[in-house]
Amino acid sequence: MPGSPRLVDLVQASIDELLDREASTLARISPDLGEMHAVARSFLAGGKRFRALFAYWGWQSVAGLTDRSDPLGAETPDLRPIVAIAAALEVFHAAALVHDDIMDNSDLRRGRPSAHRQFEEQHRRAGWDGAPERHGEAAALLLGDLLLGWSDELFEQGVRGTADAAAARAARDEFARMRTEVTVGQYLDMLEEDSWRRRDEADLLTRAQRVVVYKSAKYSVEAPLAIGAALAGGDPEQLAALRAFGLPLGVAFQLRDDVLGVFGDPAITGKPAGDDLREGKRTVLVTLARQKLPASARRLVDELLGDRGLDPTQISVLQSAVRDSGALDDVERIIEREVATALGALGEAPLTRSSRERLAELAAVVTARSA
Repeated sequence: MPGSPRLVDLVQASIDELLDREASTLARISPDLGEMHAVARSFLAGGKRFRALFAYWGWQSVAGLTDRSDPLGAETPDLRPIVAIAAALEVFHAAALVHDDIMDNSDLRRGRPSAHRQFEEQHRRAGWDGAPERHGEAAALLLGDLLLGWSDELFEQGVRGTADAAAARAARDEFARMRTEVTVGQYLDMLEEDSWRRRDEADLLTRAQRVVVYKSAKYSVEAPLAIGAALAGGDPEQLAALRAFGLPLGVAFQLRDDVLGVFGDPAITGKPAGDDLREGKRTVLVTLARQKLPASARRLVDELLGDRGLDPTQISVLQSAVRDSGALDDVERIIEREVATALGALGEAPLTRSSRERLAELAAVVTARSA
C-alpha cells in the first residue's frame, strides 16, 4: 500500500504513546477505568488506516518530499506534525465507529465484539444491577466521547509542531469542517432509515447520494487530503485539485462499502453476511434495487429490510433481489465512473509527480477491496 507500512508504524506508535499517557491519567482517577482503556486500545489496534494515508499523501503532494527515494526512511522532525494529525484522524475514526455501532445496534466490528457489546458483557459477567444492554450503550457512548477528546489532543499536538501559523489555522479549519460534516451525515443516514416511508419515492436516490457524500465520501478521503495539504501550506489551486480527486474517490469508496455490506464475505469483512440488510440501510445500492424491482418484489424487500432477525435464507432472498434487479451492476459502473473522474483530476494537478502516482495507486486499493 502506498506510504505503508512505514507510515502505519509511525501512526500506530503515536496512538500507542497517547494510550500509554492516558492509561496513567485514568489509573490515577480510578482502577475501575481499566476496562474502558482496554476497550479503547482494542479499538485502536490495527485497521486499514486509509484516512491516515490520505492525510499523509495530501501533505506530501504539497510538501514536495515524495520525490526523494524513501521519504519515510528516516526519523525527521518534519514528519512529526503530519504523523500526529494522521493519528488524530484514526482516533476520530475509532470514535465514529463506536458511536455508529451503537446507532446500528451492531454486534461485531472487525471480527470482534463492538464496544457496547464488550461493556454489556462486562456488566453481565459482574452481575451488576440494571440492564446490561443499557449499560453497554451508555458506556460505549462515553468511550466514543473520550476518543473524540483524545483525537483533538493529538491534532493539537500536530499543529503546534507546525512552524507556519497560517497553515496550522487552515488545517484546524479543515478538521472542524470534517467533524461537522460527518456528524450531520450520520444523522442524515439515521433519518433515512426511519423516515423513508414518508418521503417521496422520486427523492430517495438523491437523499441516499447525499448521505454518501457527507457521512463518508468527504470524511474518508476528501477531508484527510485537504487537512494534510493545508498543514503543508497548500494554495487554493492545490486544495481544489485534491478535492476534485478526493470527493469522487470518496463516493466510490463508500459505494464499495455498501456492496460489501450486502455481499461481503463475513470471514473477510469481520461482520455478519448481509449486515446492512439487517440494519435496514437505505444505501444507493438498495435504493436503485427498489426502483428497478417490480412492485411485488419491492414489497418483499420493504417487508424484510431492517429486520434484525433475518435468517440466512431471507438474506439470500434479498441478495438475489438486489443482484437480479441490475442494481449491483449499476453500482459497479458508478464506482468505475467515479474512480475515472478522480484519476482525471490528478492528471495535470499542481501536485508533486510522485504523490500523484501514489494517490492513483491508493485509489485502486480503496475501491477494489474486499473488506
